[in-house]
Amino acid sequence: MINLYNTSSFIQLQGLDLSHESVFPAFLFATLNYMIILFCNLTLILTIVLNKSLHQPMHLFLVNLPVNDLIGSSAFFPLLIKEILTNSRMVHYSSCIAQAFFIHIYAAGSVFILSAMAYDRYIAICHPLQYNTFMTNANIMKIITLVWSSCLVLIGGLFILLLRLRFCRSEMSNLYCDNANLLSLVCDNTVINNIYALLITGLTQVLANGMVLFTYLRILIACFRSKQTDTKAKALQTCATHLFVFLMMECLGLFTIISSRIQNISPHLRRFIGVSTLIFPPTLNSIIYGLRTKEIREKLVKVFRKKPFRYFYYELYAMQQQVKEGSSNCLHGELRLKTFTEDGHLRDDHVFTFS
Repeated sequence: MINLYNTSSFIQLQGLDLSHESVFPAFLFATLNYMIILFCNLTLILTIVLNKSLHQPMHLFLVNLPVNDLIGSSAFFPLLIKEILTNSRMVHYSSCIAQAFFIHIYAAGSVFILSAMAYDRYIAICHPLQYNTFMTNANIMKIITLVWSSCLVLIGGLFILLLRLRFCRSEMSNLYCDNANLLSLVCDNTVINNIYALLITGLTQVLANGMVLFTYLRILIACFRSKQTDTKAKALQTCATHLFVFLMMECLGLFTIISSRIQNISPHLRRFIGVSTLIFPPTLNSIIYGLRTKEIREKLVKVFRKKPFRYFYYELYAMQQQVKEGSSNCLHGELRLKTFTEDGHLRDDHVFTFS
């Protein structure tokens, strides 16, 4: 139950202040970006789910990342597109709190999922002989359950504390709703909320960064000690991809958190970084992992190039030649029979001529 005190049931967000000429380009950009995020992430999810050969620990952890990206982007883009189309900055309190809740779930989920993926790579590279023993289906499900339950408990507690407060203001200085901006609308003491928010932020950052720092230091040491060049290159390539995604999310997320506490930062820069956190990671994650992970890339290429197991392609080249003796026509030509394999490569090419 939301406690409203001396205010309406709607919140006025910080608008984009678009001119009439820029409405359509902004709508097109937002819609295409959202469509790209939906297509890429759903493609990655279906590729992993529908191919049993990809039901491996690394990919089972990975499939949670596009699910989490869909949660964050779907919490942000629909309201943004609605605002662009209707030129309305008003959003109901319930919708605002729901958006803030799922955006925070997305932020916490990204940190925990990437930490779990770092742990998986650590076991695979540093303890390859014990990998199948550690990463059983039961243990994988326990880790995934722990990731999502931790997100729900931590973020749920954050919003339980928020909902007990009275809201007495309705103007928010941001393009979307989050906990920090919602706290600026209340007229009660927010010390407990601020302490809890800083506590869970510090806890998640210490655990995530500590996990990633420990695992990647051990991985680098193991790679430099390894005498197998191909194994070393593959391990470093996999870890570099994961590390890039983790650092991108961490830098954008930390700047968003810090900028909300500092008043001297430009509001335009604050809004740009905040929006970037919800645009770039969901767009790039599926593309990066889809292209850089060999097994997934091969499955995707096979899906988009798939042809029937065996089919025939006929080419009939005919010409007519007027016979000098008499008025009859004689038809000359050739029949070409091509046979293709399942993956689209040419198997046989036969040419039959006739007259």
